[in-house]
Amino acid sequence: MSSQLFDNKEQYPPSPTIQSEESGYASATSSQDGLTEVYFSKPHLKFINAQLQKLEPQDILKWCITTLPGLYQTTAFGLTGLVTVDMLSKLEGPLKHNIDLIFLDTLYHFDETYALVDRVRRRYGTPVHAYKPAGCDTAEEFSRKHGQKLWDTNDELYDYVAKVEPAERAYSELQVKAVLTGRRRSQGAQRGDLDIVEVTEDGLIKINPLANWSFAEVKAYVDANNVPYNELLNQGYKSVGDWHSTQPVAAGEDERSGRWKGKAKTECGIHNPKSRYAQFLQEQELKQQQEALSNALEKISIA
Repeated sequence: MSSQLFDNKEQYPPSPTIQSEESGYASATSSQDGLTEVYFSKPHLKFINAQLQKLEPQDILKWCITTLPGLYQTTAFGLTGLVTVDMLSKLEGPLKHNIDLIFLDTLYHFDETYALVDRVRRRYGTPVHAYKPAGCDTAEEFSRKHGQKLWDTNDELYDYVAKVEPAERAYSELQVKAVLTGRRRSQGAQRGDLDIVEVTEDGLIKINPLANWSFAEVKAYVDANNVPYNELLNQGYKSVGDWHSTQPVAAGEDERSGRWKGKAKTECGIHNPKSRYAQFLQEQELKQQQEALSNALEKISIA
């Protein structure tokens, strides 16, 4: 299923690039035109992270705009992502640039989240690409196709069909080369040692511009700049995902402790490529191969 584009998106022509062996990545002839490809060597990536570590998020975003091609922001419209949208909207001069948003619509978000998506679109004029599970437009269609409460009966399959596959489809269809995320070290668990810039095994560049900020710093920015946010935060929620796997958190609890409460789980697989989801895909492929072999042997025996 193609993305649902809430606003029209301008198209920017690719610019010529020159290859720099010393830096380990391709650089453009004009920073305003953007690049066609960027390749980071491990030493250069380490150097870049050391330098970006010293910068404020706004300066990290400026670096992203002038350096990275195919740049998008992936967001579930949490506080950190909203701060990023607001910061981008306040950049001036040639750096003033809307970064399209990618929203994974699992079909099970809270009504408050869907309302927030529309408020953000109207406030900032930023195009929003919404990607749903393949072949499904409603929660009812999802249940008919995958069964009732798939998140309970097979949470790994649910995360794959509702989040991982739509994300991969979005990156492919939109030709995404780099994404801004809302992850921060203070969120704990697997995010505790987060770098500002990461490169996945398949070459996708992930930038975490607010990696150094605490929840208190994020909330203070939201309040000071009148950034629209999810109304559920006024009801004790701190991190909001699907309605069936999100709960309010008690005072003093970890920011993401309300996600998948009672389960040994902190990520949905989108930011964890070497996870059980990769294993799940391998198992599915092996199962299909075994079924194909069994069918072939059965035909031989019948003949």
